[in-house]
Amino acid sequence: MEKFGRSQPVKRVEDIRFLTGQGRYVDDIAPEGALHCYFLRSSVAHAEITSIDTNDAADMPGVALILTVEELKAAGVKLPVKPSLIKNKDGSKAANPDRPLLANGRVRYVGDPIAMIVADTMQNAKDAAEAIMVDFDDLPVHMDLATGGPEIHPEAPNNHVFDYGNGNEAATKTAIAQAAHTVTIDVPDNRIIVASMEPRGCYAEMEGDRLHVAINGQGVWGAKKDLAYHLGMNKEDIRVTNPDVGGGFGMKAMNYPETFVVAYAARALGKPVRWMSERTEAMLSDNAGRDLTTKATLAFDDNFKITGYHLQTVCNLGAYNSQFAQAIQTDLFAKVLMGTYDVQAAYMEVTGVFTNTTPVDAYRGAGRPEAIFVLERVMDEAARQLGIDGIELRKRNFIAPDQFPYTTATGVTYDVGEFANLLVRAQDEADLSGFPARKAATEAQGKLRGHGLCYYIESILGDPDETSRVDFTEDGALIYVGTQSAGQGHETVFTQFLSDQTGIPADKIRMIQGDSDLIAKGGGTGGSRSVTVQNTATLATVEKITQAFTAFLSDAEGVPATEITFDDERFRIPGSNLTPTMLDVADMARQAGRDDLLTHTATIELESRSFPNGAHIAEVEIDPETGVTEVVRYTVVDDFGNLINPMLVEGQIHGGVAQGIGQAITERVVFDDYGQLLTASFMDYGMPRADDVPMIKFETRPTPSVYNPMGMKGCGEAGTVGALAAVTNAVVDALWDHGVRDAEMPFTPNRVWQLLKDAKDASAAA
Repeated sequence: MEKFGRSQPVKRVEDIRFLTGQGRYVDDIAPEGALHCYFLRSSVAHAEITSIDTNDAADMPGVALILTVEELKAAGVKLPVKPSLIKNKDGSKAANPDRPLLANGRVRYVGDPIAMIVADTMQNAKDAAEAIMVDFDDLPVHMDLATGGPEIHPEAPNNHVFDYGNGNEAATKTAIAQAAHTVTIDVPDNRIIVASMEPRGCYAEMEGDRLHVAINGQGVWGAKKDLAYHLGMNKEDIRVTNPDVGGGFGMKAMNYPETFVVAYAARALGKPVRWMSERTEAMLSDNAGRDLTTKATLAFDDNFKITGYHLQTVCNLGAYNSQFAQAIQTDLFAKVLMGTYDVQAAYMEVTGVFTNTTPVDAYRGAGRPEAIFVLERVMDEAARQLGIDGIELRKRNFIAPDQFPYTTATGVTYDVGEFANLLVRAQDEADLSGFPARKAATEAQGKLRGHGLCYYIESILGDPDETSRVDFTEDGALIYVGTQSAGQGHETVFTQFLSDQTGIPADKIRMIQGDSDLIAKGGGTGGSRSVTVQNTATLATVEKITQAFTAFLSDAEGVPATEITFDDERFRIPGSNLTPTMLDVADMARQAGRDDLLTHTATIELESRSFPNGAHIAEVEIDPETGVTEVVRYTVVDDFGNLINPMLVEGQIHGGVAQGIGQAITERVVFDDYGQLLTASFMDYGMPRADDVPMIKFETRPTPSVYNPMGMKGCGEAGTVGALAAVTNAVVDALWDHGVRDAEMPFTPNRVWQLLKDAKDASAAA
C-alpha cells in the first residue's frame, strides 16, 4: 500500500472488518461458559420498597447468585455512584443525594435496578427474576419540568438540584433596560433517547488474583478508578478493556451501576459473568439527552447590534445526578453561550430539577447544541420582529477576524475565525438566490417550503492530556492510543497520521486502544477531543523517535547528529549512501541489541481547546393536509481547521446532522402521568430513517487553529450542534406566513397539522 497523502480522503480501513461480521464487540467476546446477568428493574416510578423476597428465585434452576442492596452492603461495597458537582450562585455545592448501585429502600424511576440475578442461561435468569417478590408502597410522582411537587430526595427540597449563574448579571440587566429593542422567546429542547446501535453491556472475570472487566464505553481509566472505589480494591489489581463499540454519543462516556454490580458478582463467584442490555431495557435505563426549556432575551441598539443577552433555563436531571449531568446545561452550555457574536453583556441562570424519570446526561454535543439552538432560535425570531434579514443580522454582530484572540462574556478565549466569509460561502453553496423559485414550485404543488440558517461555534471538551506510544515490531509498528473509537474511524485516522509523519506504510501500522494494562493513561473519547489531543501526542512521540534514531545513526555512521535530517520519509546522512526509513532504523537498532529504541512514548497537555464553527442551511417541505415535514435540502460549510481525512470528517457531519434532524422531526419521548415510558420500543419511538435525511452538501473553509501544532479542530459533534436550529428555523419559516408563531420540536405530523389548524381557526375567529 502506498503511503497515505496528507489530507486525502482515504477509505476507512476498519469497515471491512465491521461489515463482514468480524467486529469484536463486548457481547461477542465474553468468555465461553460465562454466567448471564439479568437486572430486575422497577415497574413503578416512585415507591418505598417494603420487602424483597428472593428465596423462591434462589432455588430456581441454574441460579448462581442473586444480589440486592443488602448483599452489597454486607460485602462492604460502596454504594453511591460519584457525580461531578457544580456550584450554586452563592458558592455552595449543588444537591448530591446518593444514587445507589441497586435500589436502597426506594425506587425513583421506571427502570431503577432493584436486583441482579446471575444464572447459567439468560432465560433462567429471567425466570428467576419473575419469582422475586417485591412489595412497593407507592409514592406520588414528580414529572413536571419545574421545582416543587412530591419530594424525590430529602437532600433536594422541592426537587431543586442547583441554581447556577454565569456572565455579567448587572451589565446584562442594564443593557436590556436601556435597549432600543428587545426580543424574548421561550425555547423548549425536547428529551431524546440515545438508542446507540449496540446497547450497553459488559463482562467481568478473574485473571488470577486480578479483576478484568470489559466494557463497551468511551474509555477505560475512569471505569478502572471507579471499580477500585466501589469494590475497595487497588487499581493495580484491576484491568479494564474496551473492545469495538457500536456507538457511544456521550451516553456511554460515564459509568453506570450495572458495571460495578457485574464486577462484584464475578469476584464473589470466581467465575466470569456477562450482561448485555436489551433494547427496551436500554430505553428505560440509558441516560437520556437534552430535556430543558429556556426563556431567552436579546437586547439591540438602533443599528441592530446586540447589546445584551439573558437566559433563564430549567433543566431536567431525571431521578438522580448522573456522572456529568450537572455540568451539561451549565458549565458546558456556557462555553458557547454567546456563540459567534461580539457581546460582553451576557448572563445565564439555570435551575436544575429532579423528576421521576430516567437520568439525563451527555448526548452528542453535551451543552453546546443546546446553547446554540437557543441562541440561533432567538436570532431568527429577532430578525423577523425587527424586520431585518437574518443573514444580515448575523453578519452585523459577528466577531471580526481582527478581534481574535477573543475572550467571551463567560471567559472562554476563541483563537481564530472568519465567520462572515464562511457564511457568504454557505449562501452560495446552498443556492439561497434560487430559493424563491423552489418555494414557488413547492407552493404550486400545494405544499409549504421554508429555509433556516444556524451559524454555530463549538468548544472542544474533555481531558486536555493524552498519551501516545509507538512500538516497532519486526513487520511494522504498533500505535497505542488513549482515546476510544465508537465508530468514528480512529484506526484509519491515527494510522494515517502516523504514516504521514513517519513514512511507515499505513498497512504496516496497527492501532491498539482500550486496555488499561497496555496504555498507562488516556482520556478516552468525548467532547470531540480525539483528533486534536491524540495526534498532538503522536506528533510528540514521533519527535522523540526522530531524536533517538538520529542519535543512533550519528553513533553508527560517525556523523554529527546536527547534520542528519529526517524528511517525514527517510533519514538523510551527509557523506553516506544510506537513506534509511524509520523501519530500516528500527531493524538496525534491533540487530545492534538496542531494544530500548523500539518503544517510544509521549504525554502532552493542550493549553487551550479549538473552536470548530460553521453554517448549516436547511430547507423543508410541509404537506399542510397531513402535517408531514421533510428536510429536502441541507448544506453545511464548516471550519474544522486543517483536515487529516476529509472523507471521515464528512461522515461525522452526516451522522451528526441525522441525529439533529431526528430530534427536530421524529424523536419524541413520552411519559404518562405516572412516570411510565410510553415510547420504550422502536414501534413507538421515532428514530430517523434513511428517507428522513436528504443528501447533505458539505464543504470546508479552514482557518487553522493556533491551539495545537497541526491547526486542527474536532468535528465529531458539530453536525448536531448546527442541525437543531437550522431545521427548526426552516420549519418556522415555512409556517410563518400561515400564522404559526409558536412552533416547538419535534415537528411530528400531528403536531404540525395541529399548529396549522389552530392558526387557521384563530384567523377565522378574528
